[in-house]
Amino acid sequence: MALQINATNPEHPALLLELPWHLPLEEWPEKYLVPLPRGISRHVVRYAHAGDEVIAVKELAQRPALREYELLRDLDRLGIPAVDPLAVVTGRTDPDGEPLESVLITRHLGGSMPYRSMFETTMRPATMHRLMDALAVLLVRLHLAGFAWGDCSLSNTLFRRDAGAFAAYLVDAETGDLHPELTRGQREYDLDLARVNISGELLDLEASGALHPSVDPIDFGTEICARYQELWKELTRTSVYPAGKHHYIERRIRRLNELGFDVAEMQIEHAPNGDTVTFVPKVVDAGHHQRQLLRLTGLDTEENQARRLLNDLESWMATQDDYAPGDPLGARPEVLAHRWVREVFRPTVRSVPPELRGQMDPAQIYHELLEHRWYLSERAQHDIGLDTAVEDYIRRVLPKRREPLRPVEE
Repeated sequence: MALQINATNPEHPALLLELPWHLPLEEWPEKYLVPLPRGISRHVVRYAHAGDEVIAVKELAQRPALREYELLRDLDRLGIPAVDPLAVVTGRTDPDGEPLESVLITRHLGGSMPYRSMFETTMRPATMHRLMDALAVLLVRLHLAGFAWGDCSLSNTLFRRDAGAFAAYLVDAETGDLHPELTRGQREYDLDLARVNISGELLDLEASGALHPSVDPIDFGTEICARYQELWKELTRTSVYPAGKHHYIERRIRRLNELGFDVAEMQIEHAPNGDTVTFVPKVVDAGHHQRQLLRLTGLDTEENQARRLLNDLESWMATQDDYAPGDPLGARPEVLAHRWVREVFRPTVRSVPPELRGQMDPAQIYHELLEHRWYLSERAQHDIGLDTAVEDYIRRVLPKRREPLRPVEE
């Protein structure tokens, strides 16, 4: 059988033809290879140059190679964080005409490292816990999409910082299966495999002296299960809200925040029986909210203020007709953010008389108004609206303040 390259992009075959497909991967010359860290794999895997791109090449039998290629394409269509499939090369033979295994080619995820490599470094324990949170987010997103991984491990997952967020990406889909929906048993089996694999790899790193002494391999394996269960429960609980109950959405966001997760994306679908809300969680590092709010709105605030304002901004954007994440025809987040500043943030702050603001800056005023609105809405069991919250805040809260009154500039 002649050499065949099945690729997602017509440009890739020409670039890939330059690689030495007549040689087993183990024998590829150094001039083709890129020295990047790799996790443990049952197959031979190499990083190589293909034009200006760096690709990952995995040698395996033809049938599983084609199957994994299609699974990765399915995950891409579903918007799941996974490596980008580029091609499958079949019909390989050596110079003597003996058949060689097929290869699966994926694009190397720039700026990423295998989770196993991350745990080999002496990072702070708090950072390690955030890494496991990011892996829990990936597992939940896979299961919500109906994908049973079957081999979640530190070696099969890539880690990357993306604009302050901690993100985990699936690398190996060979053992995976895509279903319309997973049963509880399928999810729990997948999660138990992850626990065993993760603890096993950490024990291996501990035995080699590469693991930070503060990391307990068994505890970390168990932690991924606990964080998964917390997140799964919060994301899959009843999420259809009657009209006027938007404070329930804020309650959901607060619970995610209390669990240590942020909202990367929120979608609200209107229906006759109420609003259905879908959340996509993310894990972020310190100072992320300040940087994001400053970039989107120009508002320079403290971290907790920024987180609260970003939650409100995200909720408001989801109600706008031209809000369409991922749609090139939709309004850009920066455009919507500046509209929120102009139409919501500034008018709300200016509704508080300057002589009553004391030493509070505009961000703190708005933060307190949101907290007051939340308190009143919870008590009334319906969304009382920002205007009502402002009126009550001015009438009942500000007069009780003991601090000297000194107007501040907006």
